[in-house]
Amino acid sequence: MALTLEEQPKVTLKERATKLNESLKGSQAWNSIFRPGSIFRKGYTDSPRNRSYVIMNSVLYHLHPVKVKRHAVKVSYTLCLGGLSFFLFILLTVTGIFLMFFYRPTATNAWQDIQSLQTSVTFGLMVRNMHRWGAHLMVLSVFLHMARVFYHGAYKAPREFNWVIGVILLTLTLLLSFTGYLLPWDQLALWAVAVGTNMMGYSPVIGSQVRFVLLGGVEIGAETLLRWYVLHVLLFPFITVIFLAVHFWRVRKDGGISGPL
Repeated sequence: MALTLEEQPKVTLKERATKLNESLKGSQAWNSIFRPGSIFRKGYTDSPRNRSYVIMNSVLYHLHPVKVKRHAVKVSYTLCLGGLSFFLFILLTVTGIFLMFFYRPTATNAWQDIQSLQTSVTFGLMVRNMHRWGAHLMVLSVFLHMARVFYHGAYKAPREFNWVIGVILLTLTLLLSFTGYLLPWDQLALWAVAVGTNMMGYSPVIGSQVRFVLLGGVEIGAETLLRWYVLHVLLFPFITVIFLAVHFWRVRKDGGISGPL
């Protein structure tokens, strides 16, 4: 027999909210959002095997391994050249974003924007010098880092693949430095581009096509500046980030930093 509305027990708003909260806490959505460490689970069920799988295949976890070899933390062994190179890349990214707010990659505005940046923008000269000298230091640190790896024989098995990645990263560092050299659009930049593209033009088979693509025509012009600007701020940094992630991941997968000879 159904009870009338007056005979049914009255449930307060507080009790309803408590029941709703309890049912919500037991739901799958609540557990997936508020469970500690759930942001790193990537949808896998919580088991020892899957925890190990996530850790072994996550680049972020590989940046901070559980165990580190004693020689790997000695400054006298690595000279912190790899970490210094990565720090300079981050510094160049931050300062480069700042410079992009005040720079226009056009033949009529590029040089004027650089001058205004150095004379009218607050901390503009300091940030530009940080970017310029940081680029020089990154080229030097990456080269010394590879020299250290070669001297200690860290390119040998099982690290041959990571050595190739390092060579690619060195090439990308040089390309980033060279493409940024053009952006002030001064006499030094124009002659550097002229020499560089003429050298590429003498490459076998595809030399003339490569030179045409880099110049955006048959001679240096506004299209050249725009193309090298896109290479400097978009394409090369994007490729560099991908190879950096692979490089860090392979360091951990290969057993960390190699030991002394």
